Amino acid sequence: MMQVPTVYLKPGKEQSLKRFHPWIFSGAIKNVKGNLEEGDLVRVHDVHDNFLAIGHYQIGSIAIRILTFKEEEVDEAFWVRKLQTAWDLRKTLQLAGSETTTAYRLVHGEGDGLPGLIADVYDRTVVLQMHTVGMYLQREVLVKALQQVMGDQVTAVYEKSEGTLPFKADVEAENGYLYGRSTTHVAQENGLQFKVDWEKGQKTGFFVDQRENRALLEKYSAGRTVLNTFCYTGGFSFYALRGGARKVHSVDSSERAIVLTNENVALNFPGDERHEAFAVDAFKFMEQAREQYDLIVLDPPAFAKHMKVLKNALQGYKRLNAKAIEQIAPGGILFTFSCSQVVSRDAFRTMIFSAAARSGRNVRILHQLEQPADHPVSIYHPEGEYLKGLVLYVE
Repeated sequence: MMQVPTVYLKPGKEQSLKRFHPWIFSGAIKNVKGNLEEGDLVRVHDVHDNFLAIGHYQIGSIAIRILTFKEEEVDEAFWVRKLQTAWDLRKTLQLAGSETTTAYRLVHGEGDGLPGLIADVYDRTVVLQMHTVGMYLQREVLVKALQQVMGDQVTAVYEKSEGTLPFKADVEAENGYLYGRSTTHVAQENGLQFKVDWEKGQKTGFFVDQRENRALLEKYSAGRTVLNTFCYTGGFSFYALRGGARKVHSVDSSERAIVLTNENVALNFPGDERHEAFAVDAFKFMEQAREQYDLIVLDPPAFAKHMKVLKNALQGYKRLNAKAIEQIAPGGILFTFSCSQVVSRDAFRTMIFSAAARSGRNVRILHQLEQPADHPVSIYHPEGEYLKGLVLYVE
C-alpha cells in the first residue's frame, strides 16, 4: 500500500466512521504518524491501530474528508472508478446523453463519494469546483479521468475554485480552463436554452438544482402574473413564459444577472413583451409593488452559511415570506425555498407557519420540494440535503 501519514483517533471516535459518515472532526484526532500537510492523503486508524478509512486532510473543524473505507490505492484508476459510478448514475437518471437537457450535476461531493468536489456539465463543458485542497491538488488527474469516462461528451474542463477553497489554505488558485476551450456558453434544460456564465457568474454559472422545480412551476403559470425574485439568470421566468403566463417580472439586485436574464428570455422568446426585468432589491421591490401577483417565486441565496447566524437568517426568511403572503393575490401560488444547509426542513416549515399566521390568510401546502436526483444525498451523510421548498396556495 501507498506510504502516507497515519492519523490515530481517540478512543470511541471511530464510531461515526463505522457508520460510514465521511467526516472526521479535528477534536477526534489523538496523534499523527508522519509529516502532515493540508491536502495530503491520510490513513485513518483507531486507537488500537486498526484501519478505518483513507481521506484528505485539511486544516479546520472538519479535519479529514473520507474518500474510501477500503484499503486501496488512491491512484488514477481510483478516480476513474469514482467518476464512472457518478456518470452511470446520470445515465440512469436519463440526464447524460439527453437531447433536451444538457445541464446537470455530475458530481455532488459526499453524495457521490467525492467530498470536496462539485462538477456541473453544461453541454460538453464540465465546470469543476474544489472545496478542499486535497481535491484541488488532484485536478489534473481528475481531468484525465473525466476524458476517460465521458469520451467525446467532454470537450472542455473549466476549473472555478478561486472562491471556494478554504480561506486559510496556502493555495493561490486561479480560475481557468484545464482542458480545451468552450466555443459556446449555451446549454439546454427541458428544451429551453440559456446562457451560462461559468467564468464570472455565481456558483458554476447556473443553479442546476432547481430544474425539476422550474418544470413544476411551468404547470401553474398559465394566465397568471408572475413575480420571480432573486431571479439570477431567469430560470423560473422563462419556464413561466413557456407555461403561458400573462406577465412575468424578474427581480435581482445584480445588474449582471438582469442582463443575463434578458438574454435568456430573448433566446427562448425573442421580442416577447410579457417579460420585464428589474435590477433592484427584492424586499424593496415587494414593498413598492403596486399590483398583486398570482404567482410569486422566493429563491433567495443562502441567508445562513453556518449555525452562528441561523437565528438571524430565519428572521430574514420569515420577513420575506410574510411580505409575499401578504402581497399575493387571492388564489395565488407561492414557490418558496431555502438553500441554507443549516436550515432544517422543520425549521423552514416552522418559519413559513409563522409568516403565514402573521398574515391571517388561509394557506395550504400543495408540494414539498427538494434538490433533484443528480444532487444525491448519501444515506450516511444527511448533511448533504440542503435545498428545501414549499409550494403554497394562498386564499
